[in-house]
Amino acid sequence: MSDSPAHRPVVAEGLPAPIGPYSPGMIFDRLVLVSGQGATDPATGRLAGADVETQTEQVFRNLEAILKAGGSDLQHVLRCGVFLVDLRDFEKMNAVYTRVFGDHRPARTTVQVAALPDPGLRVEIDAIAYRP
Repeated sequence: MSDSPAHRPVVAEGLPAPIGPYSPGMIFDRLVLVSGQGATDPATGRLAGADVETQTEQVFRNLEAILKAGGSDLQHVLRCGVFLVDLRDFEKMNAVYTRVFGDHRPARTTVQVAALPDPGLRVEIDAIAYRP
């Protein structure tokens, strides 16, 4: 019998539904690992908008819902991965990112990708946070 901590999925009503065979988030000890989130509004099942600013705001609402369901929040994020379809959207995405995090500065990687799962999706963000 092992004394190592167990991991478990984050589950709660109203979370964005994964589009594949994965959990929206996983809890391991005090860590909450959030799968890449797109800009789908869980209430409608549709993209929140066509522009990267609107999409980034929805991505953060989705991330925040999963973090809260896992016992954490945005101020406890340690690292983010940002995936953009077009790096020319970097400054616009970054303006929303800065507004959301304020003076909190998680470690981050930002890359341009060839495509994301939804044809209209311009940004996807994943996160690692801790539970205080």
